[in-house]
Amino acid sequence: MKDALANLKDTFYRRRHLWVAIFSLSLFLSALWILHRELADTHLAEIRQALDRVPASGLLLAVLGTLGSYLALTGYDMLALRHLGRALPYPRVALNAFIATTVGHNLGMAMLSAGAVRLRLYTAAGLAATEVAGLVALVGLSFAVGVTFVAGLALLLEPAETGRLLHLSADGGGVIGALLLALVALYLGFGLLRRSPIRLGNWQWHLPGAGIALGQLILAVADLGCAAAALFWLLPAEAAVSFPAFLGVYVLAVVAGIVSHVPAGLGVFETVLLLALPAVPQEELLAAILAYRAIYYLAPLAVAALLVAGKLVQVRRAALVQGLDSMRQVFGWMAPVTVSSASFIAGALLLLSGSTPALPERLSLLRDFVPLPLLEVSHLMGSLAGLGLVILARALHRRVDAAYHLAFWLLALGALASLAKGLDYEEALISTLVLGMLWLGRDAFNRPASLFARRFSPGWVFSVVLLLVATVWLGLFSFKHVDYSRELWWQFALQGDAPRFLRASLLLVLTGGGLALLHLLRPAPPEPGRPSEQDMAHAARIVAAAPQSDAALALLGDKCLLFDLAGEAFIMYQVRGQSWIAMGDPVGPERAREALVWQFREMADRHGGRTVFYQVDAENLPLYLDLGLSAMKLGEEGMVSLAGFSLEGAARKELRQSHRRAQRDGLSFEVVPPAAVPALLGELKRISDSWLAEKHTREKGFALGYFQPAYLAHFPCALVRLDGHVMAFANVLASAGRQELSIDLMRRLPEAPKGVMDYLFIELMLWGSREGYAHFNLGMAPLSGLESHPLAPLWHRLGTLIFRQGEYFYNFEGLRAYKEKFSPAWRPKYLAVPGGLALPTVLLDVAALISGGIRGVFGR
Repeated sequence: MKDALANLKDTFYRRRHLWVAIFSLSLFLSALWILHRELADTHLAEIRQALDRVPASGLLLAVLGTLGSYLALTGYDMLALRHLGRALPYPRVALNAFIATTVGHNLGMAMLSAGAVRLRLYTAAGLAATEVAGLVALVGLSFAVGVTFVAGLALLLEPAETGRLLHLSADGGGVIGALLLALVALYLGFGLLRRSPIRLGNWQWHLPGAGIALGQLILAVADLGCAAAALFWLLPAEAAVSFPAFLGVYVLAVVAGIVSHVPAGLGVFETVLLLALPAVPQEELLAAILAYRAIYYLAPLAVAALLVAGKLVQVRRAALVQGLDSMRQVFGWMAPVTVSSASFIAGALLLLSGSTPALPERLSLLRDFVPLPLLEVSHLMGSLAGLGLVILARALHRRVDAAYHLAFWLLALGALASLAKGLDYEEALISTLVLGMLWLGRDAFNRPASLFARRFSPGWVFSVVLLLVATVWLGLFSFKHVDYSRELWWQFALQGDAPRFLRASLLLVLTGGGLALLHLLRPAPPEPGRPSEQDMAHAARIVAAAPQSDAALALLGDKCLLFDLAGEAFIMYQVRGQSWIAMGDPVGPERAREALVWQFREMADRHGGRTVFYQVDAENLPLYLDLGLSAMKLGEEGMVSLAGFSLEGAARKELRQSHRRAQRDGLSFEVVPPAAVPALLGELKRISDSWLAEKHTREKGFALGYFQPAYLAHFPCALVRLDGHVMAFANVLASAGRQELSIDLMRRLPEAPKGVMDYLFIELMLWGSREGYAHFNLGMAPLSGLESHPLAPLWHRLGTLIFRQGEYFYNFEGLRAYKEKFSPAWRPKYLAVPGGLALPTVLLDVAALISGGIRGVFGR
C-alpha cells in the first residue's frame, strides 16, 4: 500500500505541470461558456458603441488610478529590499519593479514571469539569486496581505451589498470579513512580537518586522484601491454599486484570474465581474473592462518596452555612437525574453483580429486598390502568421536560429496581411515594431537547434490551445447575429466577414491539429545510457584539444555523453532521480557551448528532469543564468603558476625542506608514458587497495577518478620509488597547448616514508615547469571562500559552518591549508542549479553521485 501511494505521489509530482495546465484550460473553457451564455443577447456593435460613450473624464481618472497602483507596486520591491538588508536607489528599484510587474500582469503566472524578469534585473544590480527569490516571495506576500485585508474590509463595511453580489448572506459576509481582518491582524502581531524565524524542518523564514508589515498593508491597499478605482471610474453613471462593494468584487475577480494561470486572467476576470454585477448593462460593463485593460495592462506594457529600450541606450550610450551594430549587441541580452513575449502578443492580436469584423469604412477604402482574391488570401495568411508566431515564441525564448528566421518573415507577412485584409494599420504597426526588436537582437538567436526536435511543455501547448479556443469563441460571439448556412463557406464578398472567419478558423484548427498530431506521434526520447566505444573515441579526440585538464574525467566511462550537433563539443553527465547533473562546463570550442547547454536543458526537460551543472567557472555563469538556473559558490580551485617555478626563496622554505628530506630518505621520482602504464597496473592496484583499507573509505566517482585500468592507461603516471619499489603514484592529466597540468587519482602505501605525497607534488610541479606547462591545478577546496557575514546568502553561511565544523565527514579546512603550502591563486567554482524547494534534493543527488550512493554521503 505504501509503495502504491509513493508511486502515485511520484507520478503526480512528475506530471504536476500537466495537471496545472488541465486545470487552467478547464477554468478558461468554463469562463468562455459562461460568457457565451451571459452575452447571448449582446452584440459586438453594441460594445463598440458603449466604448464610444465612455467619457473622457472617466478615461483620465482611470489613467490616474493606474498611475497610483503602479506607484504603490514599486513600493513592494522597496520594502522587500529593506527587509533583506539591501539598499538600492529608488529610481532603479521603481524601474525594475515596473518592468517586472507589467510582464507579470500581461503574461500571467506572475510569480514566475515577473520573477524571471526580476532575477535578470536585480542580479545585474548585484543581488544574489537567492536574495532575488526572497524578494519575489515578499512581493507576493505583500499582495496576499492586501487582498485579504481589502476583501475583509469590503465584507465588513458593506455586508448586505457585498454579500448580495457574492451570493452570501449579510451575516455570513460580515463574519467572513471579520475573519479575514483577523488574519491580517495576526500577521501584523507576528511581525510585532516574534523576533526569531519560523522553522519547518531544515527551512526557516524571517517574517518582516512590524514596520515593514504595516508598510506592506498600506501599499497593498493603495495598489488594489487605485486599480479598482481605475475600472470603477469607467463604469456608466447608472451602475448601482458602491465603491466598497465593487472593491470586494474586483479583488475576487483578480484572485480568480491569478488562480487560473490564464495570461492576464483573460476571460476569467470578465466572467466574475459579469456574474457579480448583473445590474450593470452588459455592453457597458464589457466596454469599461476593455478600456481598463488597454489602460491598466497594454499601455504600461508599451511604456515598459520603451523604458527597457531607453535603459539600454543610456547604459551603452558610448557604444551606440559607433553605430547600429553596437545597438544590436546591447539589445541582445534582453532580446530572447522581450522578443518572445512580444511575438506571442503580436501573434495573438493577428489571431483575434481574424475573428472580428473589419471596419466597414476601411474596407470601402480598399475596394478600389485591393482585389477581392488578395483580400481573402490576406485574411487567411494573417491568421496563419499569428498561429506561427504564437508557436515560435517559445523557440525564440530559447534562442533558436531557425525560429528567428521564420518569425522574421511571419511578422513581415502579418504586417502586410493586416493592411491588405482591412487596413488594420494598428496591427501592422505592432508587427513592424516587433520585427524591429527581432532584427536589433538578431545576434542573440544563434542556436542551431532543430525546431522539429524540440518537445513543448504541457503548459506551453495549453497556452496555444487556450488562445485558439479564445479566437474561435470571439468569432462565434462577433458573428452570432449571422444565421449559419452551408453557403457561407463559399461566399466571397467585400463585406463577407463571417465567411472569412469560418474559413480562417477551419484552417487554424486543421493546422494546429496537424502540428499537434506530428508532435504526439514522434518517438519518445531515448533514455540516457553509457557511451559506446565510438563515443569514447570521439570524446578522447575532443579532450585532447581541450584547454582544461579535468575534461579527462569523461574517459572514465561512468558518465553519459551529450555531443553537440556538429560533434565539436560534449557535456558529460549522470542522472540521479530527477536531477540531470553535468560535470563541469561543456568540453570543446567556446562557440559550441551555448547551443550545447540549451540542448542539455531541453533533453532534461523532455524527461521531466532538473538541469544541474556542477563545478563550473565564473566566466560561463551567463550561460546558465540564461537557462533560468541560479549560481551557488561551491568553493575555490587552486592554480599554481609553473612559469619559473622553483624551490628557492623564503616562501618555499617548507617545501624545500620536505623535498630534501625525501631525497635523504632515498625517494626518487619519474613520469612514465601511457604505453608503460599497463605493465605497472598490478603493482598500482596493490597500492590503491592498501590505501583504501588504511583510510577505511570507498572509491568515489563522478567528479573524481577511481582505479580503473582502462582509464589509467590513457595518461602518463607519476611514480615515487624507494629502492626500486613504487611507494606512491598519481595519474597525470595534461591539457592541450600545455595550458594546465593536474592529477586525479593519487595513492600511497601505508609504509611509505612521511612526506611522500609532498615530494610527489613538488617533483611533478618541477617536471611541469621544465616541460613548459603554464599552471598546475591543485583541484577544488570545497566550501572555502564563502562569506560568513550575517547578510550573506544562507548557503554561504551554512557552507562556512560546515567548512569549519564538518571535520568528521570531510577535512575541508585541512585540505585548504594543505594546498596553501604551494601558494596557489584561488578561483571560484560554482553550482548552477534550479532554485526553490528543489535545492536540498539536488545537493543530496550530487553528493550521492560523488560518494557512490546515499550511504557514502554520511560515512567516511
